[in-house]
Amino acid sequence: MDAVDVVTLGESMVTFLPSRPGRLADVPSFDRAIGGAESNVACVLAAAGHSARWVGRVGADGFGDHLVETIGGYGVDVSAVRRDPARPTGVYFRTAGDRGTDAHEVAYYRAGSAASAMSPRTVDLAAVRAGRVLHLSGITAALSADCLRLMRELTARHAERPRVSFDVNYRSGLWSRAAGGPEVLLELARGADIVFVGDDEARDAWGLRGARAVRDALPEPELLVVKEGAAGATAFHGPDATSVPALRVDVVAAVGAGDAFAAGFLSATLRGLPVGDRLRHGHLWAAAALTVPGDLAPPPARDLADRLAALDERAWGRLRLGPGWTRAEKADEEVRTP
Repeated sequence: MDAVDVVTLGESMVTFLPSRPGRLADVPSFDRAIGGAESNVACVLAAAGHSARWVGRVGADGFGDHLVETIGGYGVDVSAVRRDPARPTGVYFRTAGDRGTDAHEVAYYRAGSAASAMSPRTVDLAAVRAGRVLHLSGITAALSADCLRLMRELTARHAERPRVSFDVNYRSGLWSRAAGGPEVLLELARGADIVFVGDDEARDAWGLRGARAVRDALPEPELLVVKEGAAGATAFHGPDATSVPALRVDVVAAVGAGDAFAAGFLSATLRGLPVGDRLRHGHLWAAAALTVPGDLAPPPARDLADRLAALDERAWGRLRLGPGWTRAEKADEEVRTP
């Protein structure tokens, strides 16, 4: 396999979005889209001009065709995706409410999916490891015992492995305390080089409060990024901590923002930018996702993102981004300050 900037591995599913607000019981029809934390990261990075590969397993069915064709349409290398003739592609339905609040319904149909059969024997490990960065998430580890074995192999530290990025992505519905989910996620995070975790996830999974407490529990990763919601994000690079406040955004839908943040941070990391600039690019790419209705949004053009990331602290704090800001030929036309 040719080397690429970033390889992502995980389950992608076909998403059905309601044609109108209401309970799942009442919605008469749905529009089809795609969803998956790792494939989202690959799609956004490819849209920004990076070479990206998504590795996964889908069923030998029409939904699998749709996923491979759609993700490939973003410019992502999908040549290492395996088709499973015995297991279906996962799907899920959700209401129009924000998945980040209680005012929503989600119905997953992923048990026994093709992706749950991923293991060290059923994926192309050479393709997985042929990247400058390998991006994973904790969702994969929860899918099956085979998936967990694969995650443990990919996060095992050895000289030949790529730089491993790990988004904790704690989903309580996928784990139970009996299954040891929080402990597994902590183990996998300790094996990674770059870790993303929300302060709410760290509190719910590990009982940790505050970015410094998370760092004390995770001293191993070279870079630890603790996302603090509207307050911003803090990155620990060795013993040093860098914090950048979040932007003010006119939110359309709070879906896909975490994946976009990770993609923006990784893009800036691949470019060798300072840690503070990496956080700012993460915030900017998240703002692009927050100002569109779906999971995937084109990231801001590099020159626009670089110009905004270079603002002084006062100007950064005054930014307010609304729908359409990434499409502006000149940022001054769409970036509003109060």
